[in-house]
Amino acid sequence: MVLAFLPKSSSFFDLFDRQVDYAVAAAILLKEITSNGTANEESAQKMHEIEHQGDEVAHAIIDQLNKTFITPFDREDIHALAKELDDVIDMIYTVVNRLVVYKLTGVNKNLVEFADMIVESSRSVARAVKGLRNLKNLKSISEACVEVNRLENLGDSMRDKVFVELFEKEKDPIIVIKWKEIYEDAETVLDICEDVVHVVRSILVKQA
Repeated sequence: MVLAFLPKSSSFFDLFDRQVDYAVAAAILLKEITSNGTANEESAQKMHEIEHQGDEVAHAIIDQLNKTFITPFDREDIHALAKELDDVIDMIYTVVNRLVVYKLTGVNKNLVEFADMIVESSRSVARAVKGLRNLKNLKSISEACVEVNRLENLGDSMRDKVFVELFEKEKDPIIVIKWKEIYEDAETVLDICEDVVHVVRSILVKQA
């Protein structure tokens, strides 16, 4: 079996499990920050720590890829999956960092709604990625991928709705620019989650 050729302590599946867990942790922290209106240096540092841990796992995956002759699935898919998961965490960190840099305090109901979708999407991504360990989970993986797609479409609609509200109600052009970037970044997180499941689907097709 392919996995027999992989060092047990650093198998790709274990590393991907850790990486996607960091993505979920980042999403949950984003939800906490937006719900409590606590975007500050302390919360940004907490998110930065998760982002740094995610980076370390991504680097470990690439390092393992360079050392391993036989891999559980195509090398380009391993590389792509690690990159997309890393991008999810990076973009969540970007949202929090922008809130701090732009000094946008308080609770914004639209951003809280985006954060809810990001948590749901990250959890579905986790189900899809962790399901790759056993392809008998095909139905569960496919359902998780469909849910990520649904949330991405919902995010597109949400972005358009909040833009209309923002342009109609906010008179300060600087505030408009700031919130427009935040909303775009939040929706981009959902886009990248969809990119992750595209890689997962590519793996499933090749393994069929």
